Amino acid sequence: MAGQNGRAQVGIVSDVVLQRHRLQAAAAKFGLEVCFSGDPERLQGHREFPEAGLWLVTLEDEADHPALFDYLLDNTEAPVLFGLDQAPGAGSTEYFRWERRLLGKLEQELGDLSQLDSKASIEELEAEPSESPESSELPQWLTPAAPGSVAEDIWVLCASLGGPAAVKAFLDCLPPGLPVGFVYAQHIDGNFAEVLTRVLGRHAHYKLQHAQENYRVKNGDVVLMPVEHEWKFSATGALTELDTPWPGPYSPSIDQVLLNTADNYGSHCHVILFSGMGNDGAIAAPLLKAYGSRIWVQESTSCGNSSMPDSVAATGCTSFTGTPEQLARELVKTIEESCLLKGRQKRGSA
Repeated sequence: MAGQNGRAQVGIVSDVVLQRHRLQAAAAKFGLEVCFSGDPERLQGHREFPEAGLWLVTLEDEADHPALFDYLLDNTEAPVLFGLDQAPGAGSTEYFRWERRLLGKLEQELGDLSQLDSKASIEELEAEPSESPESSELPQWLTPAAPGSVAEDIWVLCASLGGPAAVKAFLDCLPPGLPVGFVYAQHIDGNFAEVLTRVLGRHAHYKLQHAQENYRVKNGDVVLMPVEHEWKFSATGALTELDTPWPGPYSPSIDQVLLNTADNYGSHCHVILFSGMGNDGAIAAPLLKAYGSRIWVQESTSCGNSSMPDSVAATGCTSFTGTPEQLARELVKTIEESCLLKGRQKRGSA
């Protein structure tokens, strides 16, 4: 059952007010419309039974409401998820794991909730005016990276719903020659990868390319993570494909991309989380922060969907928030400051 805005409708039943609120918040984050939220007595006293496409039921003690199950079966043919886990405190790692388990159960019943960017939505970017955007100039203190040189620092660009437009705006603003490589993890149907590559590389100095076996990320690269199988880095820093699919509900798994990249690059692995639905990245963020990685997020009002960056920001691990253009300028500034510091250290040790 879909609401007026086309989103799937769910009903929430719980005898604990806090649990209802947390289920409502999670449902909204996953793009669902809540058509009913209340305790069992309110539902059974409802004048007109709500037409939900799925019912979520979590009770402190099911024995206190013996008639509820039969009442639901008598009034709806929609699936009913009974016995959902109690939601822990929002913002904790346990909460994000709970959200992920809930998402998996929802998608088993309702199908893909991510509303992942389709070919049509990406082609909207392709149809935009073809004028080249103005990118910034490489700071005078920075020596352009040598063509083909292996990247020492990697920034992982992470995105889902609304992400391609944000990542394109970010890349379009970067000057050529920065000593940095990018790994791009985008929730997308694998059939649209070629269109995405063409659209995002149309103007930018940083062109998308597909991951290749035994390839080492070079300065200036934007390596797109494939969706079919998990990829990691070997002991020599080369990309390698595994025989297993990405873990979790989405491909590629942003959490796993971050962990696999940080395992190889350590404190030289950083991350920017752009527009997206859900909370992918929130589990890996504290681990990357422990490595000393920078964790940045796109600010909410500039996102097509801010759930993913907001979830990571809620972990307290982020150090910068901005629009795609502000993120690009901050990256150039950060790289410049890092290079100046390295130069002073070299002179001091000479």
